[in-house]
Amino acid sequence: MGLEDRTRYDPGESEERIFARWLDSGRFHPEPEGTAKENYSIAIPPPNVTGALHMGHALNGSIQDTLIRYNRMRGKRTKWILGTDHAGIATQTQVEKLLKSEGTSREEIGREAFTERVWRWRQQYGGTIVEQYKRLGASCDYEQERFTLDENYVRAVLKVFVELYEKGLIYRDNYMVNWDPGSRSAISDLEVEDRETTDTLYYVDYPLASGHGSITVATVRPETMLGDTAIAVHPEDDRYQRLVGETVILPIVGRKLRIIADEYVKPEFGTGALKITPGHDPNDFEIGRAHGLEELTVIGEDGRMTEAAGRFAGMTALEAREAVVAALREEGRINRTEPYTHEVPFSQRSGERIEPLISLQWFMKMDELAAPAHAAVEEGRIRIHPEGQRRRYLNWLENIRPWCISRQLWWGHQIPVWYRGDETYVGMDAPDGPGWERDPDVLDTWFSSALWPFATLGWPDQTDELKAFYPTDVLLTARDILFLWVARMVFMGLEFAGDIPFDDVYVHSVVQAPDGRRMSKSLGTGIDPLALIDGGERPPVFSEGGEFPPYGADAVRYGLLAMSSTQDVRFNEGTIAEGRQLANKLYNASRLVLLRIPDTVKVPESAPAPTAVEDAWILSRLQVAKAEVAESIETFEFHRATRALYGFVYGELCDWYLELVKPRLYDEDNVAVGEFALHVLAETLALAHPVIPFVTEEIWSYMPGPEDLLMGHRWPEPDEALRDLEVEAEVQRAIDATQALRAWREGVRAAAGARVPARLDAAGYDRVAEHVARLARFEFSVNGDEPVASVSVPGGAVLVLPSDAVDMEAEKQRAAERAEQCRQQIARVEAKLANEKFVAKAPEKVVQAERDKLAKLKQELEELS
Repeated sequence: MGLEDRTRYDPGESEERIFARWLDSGRFHPEPEGTAKENYSIAIPPPNVTGALHMGHALNGSIQDTLIRYNRMRGKRTKWILGTDHAGIATQTQVEKLLKSEGTSREEIGREAFTERVWRWRQQYGGTIVEQYKRLGASCDYEQERFTLDENYVRAVLKVFVELYEKGLIYRDNYMVNWDPGSRSAISDLEVEDRETTDTLYYVDYPLASGHGSITVATVRPETMLGDTAIAVHPEDDRYQRLVGETVILPIVGRKLRIIADEYVKPEFGTGALKITPGHDPNDFEIGRAHGLEELTVIGEDGRMTEAAGRFAGMTALEAREAVVAALREEGRINRTEPYTHEVPFSQRSGERIEPLISLQWFMKMDELAAPAHAAVEEGRIRIHPEGQRRRYLNWLENIRPWCISRQLWWGHQIPVWYRGDETYVGMDAPDGPGWERDPDVLDTWFSSALWPFATLGWPDQTDELKAFYPTDVLLTARDILFLWVARMVFMGLEFAGDIPFDDVYVHSVVQAPDGRRMSKSLGTGIDPLALIDGGERPPVFSEGGEFPPYGADAVRYGLLAMSSTQDVRFNEGTIAEGRQLANKLYNASRLVLLRIPDTVKVPESAPAPTAVEDAWILSRLQVAKAEVAESIETFEFHRATRALYGFVYGELCDWYLELVKPRLYDEDNVAVGEFALHVLAETLALAHPVIPFVTEEIWSYMPGPEDLLMGHRWPEPDEALRDLEVEAEVQRAIDATQALRAWREGVRAAAGARVPARLDAAGYDRVAEHVARLARFEFSVNGDEPVASVSVPGGAVLVLPSDAVDMEAEKQRAAERAEQCRQQIARVEAKLANEKFVAKAPEKVVQAERDKLAKLKQELEELS
């Protein structure tokens, strides 16, 4: 079907076909040649194998693909490294739910059978999100998709573990971890979310062992007091200084506790005295280690009280709380209670409250690895955007703690450690001899994903891919994994790949629901990007309901980029609609040009010489747009890139240039103007391609001359020699005049088809007067009739002559009424500005706004007089 048959752009018909052409071209899969400095690469933040495309993926993917396409067009060999993460807890949870629906469990079928089931599940569902990335137009290297449990990836992970262990940086210890009773595993900080909870704050009297009084302690978790091993006060708190060194009796239990001094204690919280429970609070744990306190565990890994809890053993933590409070009341030890609202950690995976527990786990020492990662950013070798995220990164590394890297799961990288009696063996392969048992735990998912930028390229082998594409150029991420993933990739890259993993880190915004809440399917605030692309039901957060129209991938990409910044942003459907308008406008503008040019005209290799003022103007403005879009992409200001693109395509090319040039395009002798318009169109398509690739590629397929894909075309570099500031000023003057005359026509209700006779009494219109007259539907003459109205335009005025086109009596009446309105408004504003209190107390910008308003009103009144 030819362009003349396609009167509108249909993304639903075009996108799948266009993407197939891109894939078949082989350009997504570059040959590993050259060096990383010569090439351009990005490693995709690997989506979970359990995942489906959500708005965060869509934003991140749109940004990455814009960068990849931009740099591909600039002649660089580009590789967008693709792959998925095995997502230990998330994937295991999915398969456990499946087994439960079948009436069985992982414990029943055993580890080997369970792992096999997970692999089968991954084979069935794991490619969903990759296929969805294709719908977005993502030009990833689909021929070399990686997975964090690939055979070669596993080898890389095991090698890193073994080498870090041999360096003494990985060790096993009893230490405080985030314990998730739901998944029965330690979990990372990322999988913990704080929820505002209102608990009861109990004030409990601990009697002094001397028998002279008591010390009162405030706690929201009285069940943990069974594990108390000390009472702490601030060393400078006058209320308690004399008691430091004495002992108290632990209520219910009867154990003696020392009163210690520690600067961590906040004298203003509660009573200023803190119960220390090293086994169940991260801060208490640190205080306990500093003071050599005993570490008692009274809540077990199943969330129930242990034997150390005495008569409360076997209860859940909440059951124990009620029982302990009852026992305290019976002893008369509860001084008072009050409601207390605070942040409480919960597991994102199971939804259960986190239990800080001391657990025997594998840990990684961070100090030695963190120092080079800190220096890489501090010295500017890695640039983090924006500056605030750079400071967060550095601050975290300066206060880093040991990393718990073991997880009590079956799905993942099993720890390469074997035990036999008191013997421990660490290696990439199992030890020889009988009796060895492998550690059942697996590594934290973030341990394996920390190797992503170089393990995906074949490390530890020195592959051609590694030489050509490592370090990568940029990492795109949201702020929530700046520490858990980004920082760890930096120190792993420096330690094992010998260089930083990327030059730039861009921390983009989080797209929130339209009402400002986080996007969540369960909350009814999540928005499916595919529902925007194909059309689909609006979620409940949209009050208007109904369905999204099929906006297409270009509109979704454009809209998300337009929303993107370094600040969180509420989703705005209007920007998606604007993206669709831009695609349609560009398509229709292209049809206008392509259907008018002679068959002999081809896309010229370079800019033809302009033959009219409007040609020189659009050529000059095109250079400005090229520079602005390129600079915005390179500085990660994608919202600016979309603004510049929209302003040029919609505001200058379509609204003005094509209107100015239309009579020449419709002439029989239109070869020269056709060639010139074709050049402008080709450069515009190339300029817009990284942002809206589908529609630009579709239009490009109809361009006479080029046989290659637009994806492989050169980037349109700006040429400063083609700028012409005088021409820009001249045509802008014509545009302003046209808009003023159109506004005047509308105000006096001139007949739509009538041409208003007038005399142009203004300077600077020698080459553009004809354009102004045609576009504003005026007819300029030099006769001497007395004008009946005057319209101000840049450089002078247009004097309207008598005619039947305008009812001037009605216009005079309208002007008089508007003049009176202006006088009244001027009087009000002048009175406000004469009020000294207003001028002194109101913000300066408010006062200035009133001054500006007054100036505009006076100017309008002068024009009406």
